[in-house]
Amino acid sequence: MRNDGSRCPILWSLSGNGPFPGVIDMYGTGGGLPEYRACLLANYGFAVLALAFYGYEDLPKEMKEFNLEYFEEAVNYMLQHNQVKGPGIGLLGFSKGGDLCISMASFLKGITATAVINGSVANVGAVLRYKDVTIPPLGANKKRIKVNKSGIGDIIDVLNSPLEGPDRQSFIPLEKAECCFLFIVGQDDHNWKSEFFAAEGSKRLQAHGKEKPEIICYPGAGHYIEPPFFPMCAASMHLLVGMPVMWGGEPKAHCEAQIDAWKQIQAFFHRHLKGEPSRTANKL
Repeated sequence: MRNDGSRCPILWSLSGNGPFPGVIDMYGTGGGLPEYRACLLANYGFAVLALAFYGYEDLPKEMKEFNLEYFEEAVNYMLQHNQVKGPGIGLLGFSKGGDLCISMASFLKGITATAVINGSVANVGAVLRYKDVTIPPLGANKKRIKVNKSGIGDIIDVLNSPLEGPDRQSFIPLEKAECCFLFIVGQDDHNWKSEFFAAEGSKRLQAHGKEKPEIICYPGAGHYIEPPFFPMCAASMHLLVGMPVMWGGEPKAHCEAQIDAWKQIQAFFHRHLKGEPSRTANKL
């Protein structure tokens, strides 16, 4: 079911028997508005807003600067929607969408659960602003790209560490969040060091007396952990890097990770947004 809002967002939900637990779903640096994951989640009892943040209609064409007020509009839209159960909503973000979700959870109200698929706990790729706060992007060095004989780059070492020098300013203050976190990690992710980011996020939360996040690691899984039975994306063009890059992953292990991660994400949201386990978490 598609519902029109002030910015013409598309809310996917089951018809009848609402309201449903609400989730905002965001993808990565590819831009645009992928809706397939939102559609699939809607079949399992969620009201889902697939949220574009650049490269779509009147949104910025390039990823240079983001204002969190735009994402706050989306959160408020969901909290006020008659098909959304409340009192809080969930966030689901992949890659760049993951660090945006962490930023939303850190600064915005009304967020109960945040699931991140191979995301970063540092702000990456663009300046982030919210009111009087500015978070610079994590530094990077393209000279660290390793190119194989096929001309495909390995960018795993391109980003600087958010624990050193001025790059510490890029670390998102997730200790301010008032929600539960789930980190889905592909241990063969070649986009960036997702396992390192999840571990550092966990350390920071616990150092500030916050609940330890759930971290689920998948050996042999690459960056693009999609819903079950999606073909593994081993390599493709990276818009920010400007060349084809490898994403990592061993086919069988990656496929198995996609099946299990999909169950884990649903269970996480049912647990924290509905307050009870859901049988649908055991389905594909």
